Amino acid sequence: MKLTINEHVEMLQVPGIRQFSNKLIHYPDAVNLTIGQPDFPTPEAVKLAGITAIENNQTGYSHNAGLLELRQAVSSFFTWKYGFSYDPEKEIVITNGASEAIDSVFRTILSPGDEVILPTPLYLGYEPIINLCGAKVVYLDTTDTEFRPSPERLESLITSKTKAILFNFPSNPTGVTIEKEQMDELVAVLEKYQLFIISDEIYSENTFSGEHVSFAQYGVLRNRLFLIHGLSKSHSMTGWRIGYVLGAAHFMEHVLKVHLYNSVCASVPSQHAGIVALNECRHTPAEMNMEYVKRRDFVYNRLREMGLDVVKPNGAFYIFPSIKKYGIDSFSFATKLLKEGGVAAVPGSAFTDYGEGYLRISYAYAMPVLEKGMNRLEKFLQRL
Repeated sequence: MKLTINEHVEMLQVPGIRQFSNKLIHYPDAVNLTIGQPDFPTPEAVKLAGITAIENNQTGYSHNAGLLELRQAVSSFFTWKYGFSYDPEKEIVITNGASEAIDSVFRTILSPGDEVILPTPLYLGYEPIINLCGAKVVYLDTTDTEFRPSPERLESLITSKTKAILFNFPSNPTGVTIEKEQMDELVAVLEKYQLFIISDEIYSENTFSGEHVSFAQYGVLRNRLFLIHGLSKSHSMTGWRIGYVLGAAHFMEHVLKVHLYNSVCASVPSQHAGIVALNECRHTPAEMNMEYVKRRDFVYNRLREMGLDVVKPNGAFYIFPSIKKYGIDSFSFATKLLKEGGVAAVPGSAFTDYGEGYLRISYAYAMPVLEKGMNRLEKFLQRL
């Protein structure tokens, strides 16, 4: 009998983000604007907490759901910042980054044949997991609504097979946020249908003006909402791998089972660091955001001066200019930009076909890097 692997795994491809960041080994002098990773160091107090945990031999397993003290810190943070609360003993699970939280939720709720609505363009870390569960993705196009989902279009896509809809705001790759009035309109649709809502709010603390509005602030949705979050972006802790998922207790007991069979528990030294991040470093995101706003404004203004159409982002650290006027597909454009212009950015097609005609630029880089990158991009466009 021939040895085979899961047909869904065979169909998986390396994400376009990694394809282009991996190409950089062949272009050592290129300016890298591909990866969404804060260039700030992890706060000193957080690093010290991780070091102290290791020195004190706090390196064994924790409760599968995570250290209770960390779950309490997560609950306390959201109450402090957004005014809603989750029971740390029954409604919060600490995961190995937000990515594992998403995986655990999808594997808990999806069965073969289910449909999941995804507003797009969007981060391509969701669809492969949905496919691995045997479920189907249904795209909600936002390219003609300034990258914000239309309530009417959302409702038109809901069928008897719809199991869930996932939102990611602030958005990767667009940096767009949703204001309360728009959220109210979406919630008015969602409350009419029995489907799960998964809200990936990993960039919520990187909201630049106004207040981030969380789906968890709507009580009518709480019984079927999964809130995905973590410390990677807010506290520059990508490598520490601390995420969390919050949801109703009767569903979270099942998410916990999937999580524990997947990874037992999150890194315990990292969990101790997370306690300090949430309790003692609540100011850190605001400090980073001051710099992100400067970077955002610089890149946005330069792109506009180059004649590119672009929606000004209000969160995360990405900007998504249109390159449609050049008549080149985004993958070819990004390849040409890297080889001839010395700048690595991510083609919009990496974020589904609805991202075609755009380019994702990360401004999670120091200003000198961004200045060099924008100068090179401008010269490249002048030669096209």
